[in-house]
Amino acid sequence: MSTPSVGVIGAGGWGTAIALLLARKGIRVPIWGHDPVHVEEMRTARTNEKYLPGVGLPDTVLPTASLAECLESRILFVAVPSSYLAGVTGQLAEASGGRRPILVSCTKGIERERGLLMTEVMAERFPGATPAVLSGPNLAGEIGRGIPAAGVIGCDDAEALVAVQSLFEGTSFRPYSSADLRGIQLGGALKNIFAIAAGVSDGFGLGDNAKAALVTRSLAEMTRLGTAMGGQRETFSGLSGIGDLMVTCFSDRSRNHQVGVRLGRGETLDDITASMPNVAEGVPTAASARAAARRLGVETPLIDAVHAVLEGKVSPAEAMQSLMARQLKAEE
Repeated sequence: MSTPSVGVIGAGGWGTAIALLLARKGIRVPIWGHDPVHVEEMRTARTNEKYLPGVGLPDTVLPTASLAECLESRILFVAVPSSYLAGVTGQLAEASGGRRPILVSCTKGIERERGLLMTEVMAERFPGATPAVLSGPNLAGEIGRGIPAAGVIGCDDAEALVAVQSLFEGTSFRPYSSADLRGIQLGGALKNIFAIAAGVSDGFGLGDNAKAALVTRSLAEMTRLGTAMGGQRETFSGLSGIGDLMVTCFSDRSRNHQVGVRLGRGETLDDITASMPNVAEGVPTAASARAAARRLGVETPLIDAVHAVLEGKVSPAEAMQSLMARQLKAEE
């Protein structure tokens, strides 16, 4: 067998969906999972019932608990929760044996302590690798089933960018390219916070007017903070900005939206997160984004409100009342 050119780090729903996209082209795709029991279940049942149920895995998807097997690949898609990204990337570096792969971050988050983006975390832990990012309105369940979708791939290295983008040619996924790594990542991370707010609105049973106003003001806040953090304004008007914002705010399959709905219906955050098999990245990102906004002196009323609710400082109803009572102003 030939050496695979592509591997996936992370056997959750998103990582599995990426593996499926490429495996259906006939590409052999090793996919690493941290839990050997889960990996063996995927290997024998030829499905990932825990994170992407009902979708069969072709023989070209190769579940493994060995990072070394994935490191035989030139391009690695890294789809692990943000809280584990540094540790997993460090393990990759230790096991690399001098290899310098292209690491494509499929993780959406902002490091809380220093405000680092995910490609910056990867570059710090694996200095020899080439960092890239994949983001956009990409619900794993739809992509895993082959439903048409689009996204954005970003990388500072033009050759690496073309190599990653060309992988998806002929698939149901259409990737556009961009050199704005910061903007792509900031849109993907910040939208999760606003999806929680949108879910709260739905949990309250508010109408379409309220939802439209909330999403519009979310885009304004995303752009304001995102540009202050170094993203390009036009990026937030694209797939990794407003595109990702819309799908996570309006889809019942969005984990962050689900968290908001359940908060709006009176459940506690601890009970919600304990019952979810996947990480809702908007929960830790709310604190990271608020800290970044404070450092930069950027006004972020929606992020502040979501953070206060998640911290248990105010109820969802109190947060909504506070937002509606803010001083009237001109629209930006």
